[in-house]
Amino acid sequence: MGPLFELLIDQGMDDQFLSEKQLLPENLFEACKAVGVPAILKKREGYNHSYFYIASFIGEHIKYHAEALLK
Repeated sequence: MGPLFELLIDQGMDDQFLSEKQLLPENLFEACKAVGVPAILKKREGYNHSYFYIASFIGEHIKYHAEALLK
């Protein structure tokens, strides 16, 4: 039996923690691929690690998770 979910990774590309090497979303994405866990990596240009980033995409995430739960 395979994974029951698809991991959604969403990253602002102007996030200060990327340049400080504290966030490594590509590593997580590659690790998922290596073990057969389906994953989506969304890179958002012009966004950082702020409330505005979360507020901008929360609706998309809620829709994604709601659809996954209904499958």
